[in-house]
Amino acid sequence: MMKSIDVCLSPDLMHLYDVRESTVVVVDVLRATSCMVTAFAHGTQSITPYSDLEECKAARSKGFITSGERDGKKADGFDKGNSPFEYMGEDIRDKKIAFTTTNGTEAIHRARAAKKLVVGSFLNLSAVVSELLSGESGVLVVCAGWKGRFNLEDTLFAGAVVERLKDHFEPECDAPLAAQRLYNLARHDMLQFLSNSAHVRRLARLNIHKDIAFCLTEDRYSVVPSLASGVLTA
Repeated sequence: MMKSIDVCLSPDLMHLYDVRESTVVVVDVLRATSCMVTAFAHGTQSITPYSDLEECKAARSKGFITSGERDGKKADGFDKGNSPFEYMGEDIRDKKIAFTTTNGTEAIHRARAAKKLVVGSFLNLSAVVSELLSGESGVLVVCAGWKGRFNLEDTLFAGAVVERLKDHFEPECDAPLAAQRLYNLARHDMLQFLSNSAHVRRLARLNIHKDIAFCLTEDRYSVVPSLASGVLTA
């Protein structure tokens, strides 16, 4: 029997899914999971995701680098924000990071009961797909969205996963099919396809064009961060 794949288009829909027997892929393309994958590719030891801003900030006293973002901007009092270019230096190598963002860490929090939880982005797309192919479980891709609402870029990533797994997994409902169709429409120029999307416009106003282009690059890294006891390691 073929394994199934499903797509949760917003963390606010997580109550519809029982993830205890599933492998969950959490994605927040712009930019939390792209930052996490980049950090692990550059030697970070671990990332602990927090939903709460103050709890995350307090982790500095335990020796963590603190990363905080709200509404696309670096939160006050944190070491780092939510640009992947902040996670490429020697300063993060072998370090532990405490991380909180508007959408990505919240999505991880809501999916934490999964049999296995991995972090996905376009940057590690093929590595994630290989991981899913080697597993025995059905798959749920959880799109971080924007404050509970649907977003296009995370859905395109979900569609890319569905497209690459189409010979091995069958769609559980119409969400994977919709995501797959959107990805196939967008795949040859995702930057152009997303140019009028809400979050791209939001980030463009913050003048973060290079972040957007970088986060839409497929297969730059081969790391697959996974969650165990509330901590991500690669």
